[in-house]
Amino acid sequence: MELNLEIISTKLIKPSSPTPPHLKNYKLSFFDQLAEREHVPLLLFYPRGHDDESATIDEKLEQSLSRILTHVYPAAGRLSKDRCSIDCLDQGVTFAKAKVNCRFDDFINQVQKDLNLALFFFPQGIQDLEDADFDTTPPVVAQVTEFECGGVAISISSSHLVMDGFTNFKFVYEWARVCKFGIPAEEINFLSFDFGEILPARDLSSIFPPRVYPEDFEAKFIGKRFFIDEVTISGLRDKLAGAMDSGKISFKPSRVEIITALLWRALIRVSEAKHGYLRPSLVFFPVNLRGKISLPLKENAFGNFVIDAPIEFVPEKNKMELHDFVTLIRNSVQKTVDACATGSADDIIAAVVNSYKEMFLSKEWSNDNDEVDKCTISSLCKFPMQEADFGWGKPSLMHFGLRDYHSCWMYDAECGSICVQVDLKDTYMRLFEQDSDIRTFTKFY
Repeated sequence: MELNLEIISTKLIKPSSPTPPHLKNYKLSFFDQLAEREHVPLLLFYPRGHDDESATIDEKLEQSLSRILTHVYPAAGRLSKDRCSIDCLDQGVTFAKAKVNCRFDDFINQVQKDLNLALFFFPQGIQDLEDADFDTTPPVVAQVTEFECGGVAISISSSHLVMDGFTNFKFVYEWARVCKFGIPAEEINFLSFDFGEILPARDLSSIFPPRVYPEDFEAKFIGKRFFIDEVTISGLRDKLAGAMDSGKISFKPSRVEIITALLWRALIRVSEAKHGYLRPSLVFFPVNLRGKISLPLKENAFGNFVIDAPIEFVPEKNKMELHDFVTLIRNSVQKTVDACATGSADDIIAAVVNSYKEMFLSKEWSNDNDEVDKCTISSLCKFPMQEADFGWGKPSLMHFGLRDYHSCWMYDAECGSICVQVDLKDTYMRLFEQDSDIRTFTKFY
C-alpha cells in the first residue's frame, strides 16, 4: 500500500486558562532524570463515520485539548536550560491536522499484514528527533489524520523525560473523556504534581552514566501483533498448577507473569537458533511504583515513577521450564520493588542508584558485552487505552513505541485476552514466529 499523507495545518494549542504564577516552574524528579531523552508515540485508529462534520470534530479535539492543558500544565511548557525543570509559560503543544489518501477499512486490512504501516502516522519529525532539538520540542506533540470517507488516526507523542506510560495513557484517556462529554476545565482534576518535591532531582553525573540502548542502524525492525485468549491463558495456568502442587513454585502466577515467561523463553530459543548456542539474556521489565512505596506520593502522580526490574537468565544457572521463568520473573520484580518500598526519599534513591550501577556498570551485563541478549518486556495491562473514546467508540487498533529496540508490549484486549505487540529485527522475527510456543499458544494479526 502506497500511502501519501498531507499536513493541512500545524498550530500550538495552549491551556484555556493561564497557568498561575506559583506554578510557572515545574520541578523534575529523580525518576524523571532516569528516563530516556526521547519522544514515545502512541497511535489510536478510530472508524469514525463519514457523516461526522470534520470541522466540528477538529474543533472539539482542539478545545478539549486546551482544557486538559489547563490542568496538565507542564505538558504545555518547555524544558528549562538546566534540564531539571519545566518552564510552564503556556507555550503550548504542537497540534497538526493531516489527511491520507486511503480508506480506513483498506488500511486496517493491510495493517493486519504489515504493522509497520502504522509508523506512517507518527507525528512529523518525532522518529528522527535530534538531541539538540529535544529541549525545544513541546513535551506533547499531537497529530490527527483523516482517512478518505471517514476514519481517523490520533497520534500523541510525549517526552519520556516528562511523562511515563501511566501519565501518557492517563492524559490521552482523560482527553478523550473531555472531548466526548464536554467536561469544563474547572472540573478536570485527575493528576497530582508534587513528585519533584518528594523525590527531587539530583546530580547524577558522578553516580552513573545514563543508560544507552545499543543501536544497530543497519538492522530493520519490524512489528507484529498477536493475541493470547482467555482460554489459552487459563490452560497455561492449569499446566503451571502441577508445578505448584509439586512445590516447584509457591504462588499463583498472574496473566502477565505467564505471558512474559512465554515471550522470554521464545526469545532465548530464537537467539540459540541464530547463534548456535544458549546465551545469557537480560530482560528489562518496567515496574510502575505508584502505590508500592511508603512515601506520601499519590497514585495518580504526574511524571515518571517507573523502575526497570532487571531479570537475568544465565544458561549455566537457570533452567528452561516455564515454571522456572515464572519464578525468576516474580522474584526479580519483587526484589526491585522491595528495595524501593520503604524508607526515606534518600533511601529509595540510594536503592535505585545501587540497582542501576550494579546492572549497567557490571562487565557481565553492560552494553559493551555482545554475548548478552537484551530486550524490554512491558505490561500496559489495566491501563485504560481500549476505553479511550473521543466520541467514536473504542479504537480499532493501537500502536505504541518507536520500534528501535527488541521489545514486547502487552495490553488488554477484548473478553479477557491480551494483545502483544512484538518489535524485533526482521531476522529474529522470522524465527520468533516459528517458535513452538508462539505457534501453539498465540494467534497473529
